[in-house]
Amino acid sequence: MGLRGFARPTCALLFCCCLPAAAQVLDERAAPVAEPGWIWDWGFEAKAHYRDSDDFRLPVRVPTGPGPAAGTMAAVLGTVDEGQHVEFSVLTLLAGASWGEMVAAHLKVDVVDLHDRNPTSEDHQVDIDEAWIRFGRAWEPAILPEKPGAYLKIGKMAKFERQNDRHLESYGLVSTAFNRFEDLGFEAGLDLGRHLYLRGSLTQGNPLFIRDPNALAGDNGTSRLFNDPPNPELGTGVVILYDAEIEGVDSNWESGLGLGLRFADESGARGVEILAFGYRRDLADTVDLGGTFYGGDLDLLRGPFNQAPLAIEGRQKEEFGANLWLYVDGFSLFAQYVDQDAAGLKRTGYELEVAWQIDLPLAWAVGGRQLFPSISPAIRFSKLDPEFGGAPGFPAPSITWDWEKLDYGIRLGILPELDLTAEYAANDFVLATGAVRQNDELLVTLRWLSKEF
Repeated sequence: MGLRGFARPTCALLFCCCLPAAAQVLDERAAPVAEPGWIWDWGFEAKAHYRDSDDFRLPVRVPTGPGPAAGTMAAVLGTVDEGQHVEFSVLTLLAGASWGEMVAAHLKVDVVDLHDRNPTSEDHQVDIDEAWIRFGRAWEPAILPEKPGAYLKIGKMAKFERQNDRHLESYGLVSTAFNRFEDLGFEAGLDLGRHLYLRGSLTQGNPLFIRDPNALAGDNGTSRLFNDPPNPELGTGVVILYDAEIEGVDSNWESGLGLGLRFADESGARGVEILAFGYRRDLADTVDLGGTFYGGDLDLLRGPFNQAPLAIEGRQKEEFGANLWLYVDGFSLFAQYVDQDAAGLKRTGYELEVAWQIDLPLAWAVGGRQLFPSISPAIRFSKLDPEFGGAPGFPAPSITWDWEKLDYGIRLGILPELDLTAEYAANDFVLATGAVRQNDELLVTLRWLSKEF
């Protein structure tokens, strides 16, 4: 069963059955309150973009079928959709519910979803990004809890080590490769005092696939590849290995564990947090993904029709890493390091983002709201170092390249619910020949957010 088919009844079950039952249990155990009951909330976010992408092309040859007699054909590894474009990428619908401080639920649905169509542009245009219920209280990074506690979260949710307050619309190499998309399962947290805590998860595990780290994912393994001439709707992208979007449910569960340490002042304006984490699961023989005839996990690593296998060993996939969050008034810093072994294919990556939100003095107002309330410059550096080589006929040699990405930009608050972000992504990678090439992108984003959610 596909995730969309699974997720819709699951969400209905979570919101219509589980939550009221949990609320009843909580109501019996909690201290009396003046007016017990559910608090419901909703909101939306819409984004439009101007995008200018470089034109990078690299000729490759790929197998045309199984068996040594099938031969190969010419193809191109290149920019997804080069040139200048004006696009509407997403309308996000948000809904939430809470019962006091101890039960919360969240639903996030993307419509159009241009930048997250995964693994190809033929993927669904309506996607349930998040649908979860949480029992107990969880805390944002670098915030001290009032007292030790615990929580259990069930559903589709972001991984607990993900940076959820990115200050640019783009993603770095590490955040693209390891934790861009949500996972499905269970997450639990336990505070060991106010400063030390544990996190654990048991989830489906995102399938291993390939995508471009710029705005658009690209088309890989589509039927148009075999047209004469090959005519994919979009280019393949200059791709890296990454954890793709959940498409279904099987038995290859992934376990995760984290240990964190945090310090902060009581106001929450200044704080620091360190988190060490690890994940482990077995790669599946194949994972069916919408819009492509390539399978995920081991099927991908064996190449098209199993004719161009990488030097894989076994099926275990594991990552170990560490995060740092630092907040000092309007200044923020996020750093992440990850060491991955996917069936013997090893790579490391690190990412560092620095941002500063500057509140501007009141000069103009519209409808009783400040015009241009803030400005936020940000810069992010990320790097991926694969320690494995490619294979003749493997359609994406770029997964083996050493890669550096520098994202820098500025976000201007226009009104409290409206902002404009202009940013530039500078991609530098080293081809197998030793040549250094680029695949850069300018992205300007107008965002309308009904409320912080």
